[in-house]
Amino acid sequence: MRESNIAGSTGAEHFLIVGPAWVGDMVMAHSLFMSLKLRYPDCKITVIAPAWTLPLLARMSEVDYSLSIPIGHGEFRLGARRALGKVLRMNGYTRAIVLPNSFKSALLPYFAGIPVRIGWRGEWRNLLLTDCRKLDAKAMPLMVQRFAALAYDRADSLPERLPKPKLELDPAAVATSLEQFALTCTRPILALCPGAEYGPSKQWPAEHFAALSTAVIDIGWDVWIFGSGNDKGIADEIVSGVNFDKLAHCKNLAGLTSLAEAIDLMSATTAVVSNDSGLMHVAAALNKPLVALFGSTSPDFTPPLTQCVRILSTDIDCRPCFKRVCPYGHLRCLTELAPARVVSALDELMTVQTN
Repeated sequence: MRESNIAGSTGAEHFLIVGPAWVGDMVMAHSLFMSLKLRYPDCKITVIAPAWTLPLLARMSEVDYSLSIPIGHGEFRLGARRALGKVLRMNGYTRAIVLPNSFKSALLPYFAGIPVRIGWRGEWRNLLLTDCRKLDAKAMPLMVQRFAALAYDRADSLPERLPKPKLELDPAAVATSLEQFALTCTRPILALCPGAEYGPSKQWPAEHFAALSTAVIDIGWDVWIFGSGNDKGIADEIVSGVNFDKLAHCKNLAGLTSLAEAIDLMSATTAVVSNDSGLMHVAAALNKPLVALFGSTSPDFTPPLTQCVRILSTDIDCRPCFKRVCPYGHLRCLTELAPARVVSALDELMTVQTN
């Protein structure tokens, strides 16, 4: 847990970033890390976050150190936070930035005695932060803007163009993952990301994913399905809906890979179709041609941060409702998003890529 006292020995700023818990949010936080390095070229950045986000941080060269927070997501555990803060105090951090808006997330920098503690106002934590800012949501409608703004003084204007997240790859690790899962890249590969931790109102139906899979396999593609163990059910449904004679070209990886392996394998694919999920943001940060499917949610707050994207949704009156489960039970925002539209969007993306 202990780091060398870099800030104390060199005079450079050493930031402790309390990172978000969600994969997609951590990808977007990369814009903050890049902004800090642009403003403070000699600074050191440590990010403390849940263990499952560390494979993302390992692929961000701006992050000098990453620490796994040994406290469960959502747990308060005041004594454990105080004890951890005392340990962190030895690392000589000069500034802290707290990305989650919760009270408990601001406790670590406070207990660590970090002299400058920056974050947005929320949950009565103004006493824990030395620079507690009031958010102008209209001026900064995007989450990535709200993250990156914390790299600057509160009076500064945010740059018009923020650096986009970009995950770095180790070719040897990619080759190892391909070999481990007996995968080859002799045909174009479509990555499917059918899961969504938020709930079923963000999940395109399995039968639509299956129809899409059959359509692209028919024209010479392979299909790789990505997801966590929680996504294995919908991934199995997709496979069961693919024509039997095409199953040799459909690989179900849901629940089999670590996040690190999923990133490496996705980097080898040709294009990605994803629900609004963490893997959608991973695909964007890998600069993959991406078709992003939005049901109950909207891209107005957390869009995929890439130019190589087609965002698809339906225009029914009740969306976006931001509910985890469809309150009307029909899920028309997703069922009426036809596979043919996704095929057309993929065609457009691939045409742009080849021109």
